Order: sequence, then structure tokens, then C-alpha cells
Amino acid sequence: MSRATSLLVLSLLLVTACEPGEQSVSSVDPNDWAARRATLPADSVLTPGATYLSSYSQIYTETEHRLFDLTGTISIRNINLRDTVYIRRAAYYDTQGQLVRDYFTEPIYLAPMETVSIIIDMRDRTGGTGDNFYFEWSTPGEVHEPLFEGVYISTYGQQGISFSTRGVRVE
Repeated sequence: MSRATSLLVLSLLLVTACEPGEQSVSSVDPNDWAARRATLPADSVLTPGATYLSSYSQIYTETEHRLFDLTGTISIRNINLRDTVYIRRAAYYDTQGQLVRDYFTEPIYLAPMETVSIIIDMRDRTGGTGDNFYFEWSTPGEVHEPLFEGVYISTYGQQGISFSTRGVRVE
């Protein structure tokens, strides 16, 4: 093989290696939910509840025809110093109110002062401009309910945007 042919082959390999390929969306399962699986305590009384969290994987910019994609960090926080709380469901809905995904099928636990996150990848456009979450949870006795927050951020060139939302108890 001549030197020119070798350089050509090497150049083609470098170019194809640098081209962005099909990137997977990490929003689907960023956590090992099975490792957090919990059996709800049968010997104690748990207080159930539900929380709604508005989410924004996309927002409008300039006009209703131009969208700005965002990365969302959905934080699920146990704000108790001594008690474990249980999250029974984390459901993600799109703008039309259709279920996009449930993040786990069995309850998970959060130890005292622990936080877990769900990441909505900037490339994940399934939720649209009016996506949202619905959480079901249980707490033992008279402890604080979990705190649900969303932080949304994106940068394009020198332009950046970030804001946050907080969950509202609905049941």
C-alpha cells in the first residue's frame, strides 16, 4: 500500500470516527431502580400522597415555531433527618397528557436526607413543551413528605437559560 493510499485511508477513518452518530437518549433509565426496590413496611401505618411537577424539556423562543431544547434534572428528595420515605410511582407525561414512561414498577426507598434524580436528556423531545410528572409516595407517621424539584438548563453558543420548578401536592 502506498503512502498516499495509507494517508487517505487514515483520513477517512478519522473523519468517520468524528462524525456524530445516532446518540442514545439517556432519559429512559439513568438509575438502577431495581437496586432501590423496597418492600413497604406492613407493621406500620404509612401516609400516602401524590405530587405533580411541571417539567419543561422544550420551551418556545422567539416565536411559536422555534423551540429551545432543555436538559431537566428532576430531584426526588427525602428531607427527613431520621425516617425513610417511599416513592411508589414516578410517571412522565407529555404535553397532551399521554403517559411517556413509568420509571419503576415497584416502590423505591429514599434514606434520610437522600436525593435521587431523573434526567431528561436534551435530545429527549418526547415530552414536548408541556411535559410533567406525577409522583405517588408514602411516608411513615407524621414525617415530612418528599420534596420534588426540577432544574432546567441549556446553552447554545453564548446564550444560556436555566430555571426551576417545585412540585405541588395533589392528594
